[in-house]
Amino acid sequence: MERIGEYKVLVAHGAGAGSSYVLALLRAAQLTLAGRAPRTFQLRVATLRHAGMSQNALDTLHRGYSALFMHDDARVELLMVENQEVLPFNHLRPASSAARDTSRRNMLMVGHLTSGDLRQTLCNDAYLALGDFYQRVTTCNGGVHALVSGDSARKQREYLAWLKKAALASGAEIPPRQPQVLSGLFARMDEWSNAYYCDLYGERYAVADKSDTDNHRHLAYIGAADLKDAAEYSSGPLLRQFMGYEPDEFGFHFSHASYANPLLMAHLRGLQAECLRELDYEEGAQGFMQQAALFMRRKQIPEHLIAQAATQDGRALAADYAQALFRLDESQLNCLMFSPFIRHGERLESFLRQCHPGMLVALPELHKALQGKPVAEMLVQWAIDTSGLPIDLLQHLYRKRPATGVPGMAETPQQGAPALAAYQLAGR
Repeated sequence: MERIGEYKVLVAHGAGAGSSYVLALLRAAQLTLAGRAPRTFQLRVATLRHAGMSQNALDTLHRGYSALFMHDDARVELLMVENQEVLPFNHLRPASSAARDTSRRNMLMVGHLTSGDLRQTLCNDAYLALGDFYQRVTTCNGGVHALVSGDSARKQREYLAWLKKAALASGAEIPPRQPQVLSGLFARMDEWSNAYYCDLYGERYAVADKSDTDNHRHLAYIGAADLKDAAEYSSGPLLRQFMGYEPDEFGFHFSHASYANPLLMAHLRGLQAECLRELDYEEGAQGFMQQAALFMRRKQIPEHLIAQAATQDGRALAADYAQALFRLDESQLNCLMFSPFIRHGERLESFLRQCHPGMLVALPELHKALQGKPVAEMLVQWAIDTSGLPIDLLQHLYRKRPATGVPGMAETPQQGAPALAAYQLAGR
């Protein structure tokens, strides 16, 4: 106890209600100990800022920190990781243009190579960033001694099983022995992520330097899933009110991949119905909303947004969100859903016939452009504008034959989880 003032505990905060409960419990423990002893433990709170994190989510984080009097407490360190850089938390900091561009490109590449699989398109970029995120936030500024998580063991097993499957699909070697420490697990997660992106981009992908994330300290793990569940059951509404928590209608729920962002997913299903199935937008969006409505009510998404999701007003709202955070317009999202460039452009004619009939006459020239042959600059620019990707990546997609798809994270426990599943991760 005499050295507890040197002990630093990390909690990852994703702006959701669950991680808010865990943070409130940790802060209560820290302040209770401070009232009974000369010193108390230090607290590091870290957030992974992904491209889909809205200003509403950042404001929710800020209100929670303010309610817990964390901003001016020297015993508390508030961090944010964006574009593989650890930064002091600032809810007013504009999003990094480089980070937005990288996430947008990743989203488009994954979307095209999975033929518009919604879970992989929207979730993979954030899932694959976790290894790098944990390496950085556990080692920067002297590192931490313990990791606290409110995630259930089931969710952690599902994530690790998914990541292993993604690595296997990319051709990565899976070592027979599991890491013996958490820092080793985070390094392996990052290796598997790099293997995935190397397979996705080929020689165009450069692995980031990680020489500053070496960590030989043993990290303790503190599971708080049971405490989080108890707090939600007994004091959830009171805690949410105290911390100024407001549900973000376009917030991401990465631990529920099938409904990771239900309003945006409904929009994409509507576009998919229009451009691929020759149905009405409303029919496609409504079909998804019928599946997601119960989940959305559990997440306290306002009823009027649920009701209007399959209408033209809901379409406009979702389109504005996609443009603001991902810089993608409906034409580019339609192109992603159709995925016309893969397998030597086998769907290119169908895509033009359905979505751009005026370009059918240029089909042979578009094939030449995708093969790297000289064509009119106007055609190259049309392909870039329509897809949102540079011509060299379109040519890469044209040559690439996608491997067996990697499904999004399951919603139910998986059978035969790998040995790595025994390890526990901090909250996502």
